[in-house]
Amino acid sequence: MANTINIYEAKTHLSALVEKAAQGEEIVIAKAGKPMAKLVPLEPKASAPRKFGQNALQITYIAPDFDAPLPEDIIEDFYGPIEPER
Repeated sequence: MANTINIYEAKTHLSALVEKAAQGEEIVIAKAGKPMAKLVPLEPKASAPRKFGQNALQITYIAPDFDAPLPEDIIEDFYGPIEPER
């Protein structure tokens, strides 16, 4: 069963309440006796491990200038004005 506490107590003891929730306890936070929120444990996301190269066949085109140097105006946006070499 969920443990109900008021919002002031929740603010005061938030760290302890988070620890309790992480251990599986559900905590209801109430304001003026009216339930407003529930603190519950976070369930880990179940996902399959990623496989190397799983999207390799999805790339169908790479532009010929893919690795060409950037234009000077874009470089200046990152690094400021380019000074001429002496």
